[in-house]
Amino acid sequence: MLFKFAYMEEYIAALEESFLLGANAEIAAQQAKYMKGHFDYFGLKSPERREITKPFLLKASLPLKTDLPKYIKSLWQKPQREFHYFAMELCFKYVKQLEEKDIELFEFMITHNSWWDSIDFIAPNLVGAYFKKFPEKRNAIIERWIASENLWLQRSAILFQLKYKDTLDTEYLAYIIHQFIGSKEFFINKAIGWVLREYAYRNPEWVIAFAEKTELNNLSRREALRVVLKK
Repeated sequence: MLFKFAYMEEYIAALEESFLLGANAEIAAQQAKYMKGHFDYFGLKSPERREITKPFLLKASLPLKTDLPKYIKSLWQKPQREFHYFAMELCFKYVKQLEEKDIELFEFMITHNSWWDSIDFIAPNLVGAYFKKFPEKRNAIIERWIASENLWLQRSAILFQLKYKDTLDTEYLAYIIHQFIGSKEFFINKAIGWVLREYAYRNPEWVIAFAEKTELNNLSRREALRVVLKK
């Protein structure tokens, strides 16, 4: 099925209609409970949602790149979380067309309707790609995020290198982590452990050495060394 819409309102209305056709109130209640009541849901499981949204993500159905911010912000204002998931996937379709100003849109997404599930997509997939294309922007933006006292900007600062693999900047990761040593915030310490654990698949020696010389939170340490301790 191929969709082509002249106006944003048509695009989003058709998407909503498709979501409603697959809605399941029982699953929606379970999903809302799991997310501690932060969001409403249509009750679509991930495979079903992705199948529903496939036609809207085909190249012929996509909006112009110049119109992307208004689409994302309109979707982001919807109460159901499925709209936010779709907005992130829509944004990712343009990851090879990134512009310097796109970081403003990513910051909007990070700081509105914020929760761990959205950050865990935006930080590695969108912000990570942005800093690979515009490395000269990295330090100033990350410094601002660290100093922001916004939990989700800070978590994004930790996680943006999550998928960098062998290109991960260990010196910079160490610097960022040290800015949060002593934090009692679960989502910060969990993110530290996660990024270290992921890098341990590539460079376990570095992660072990870093953990040995750094006063990591117990949660961070446990997560960081989970891979290497199994070997």
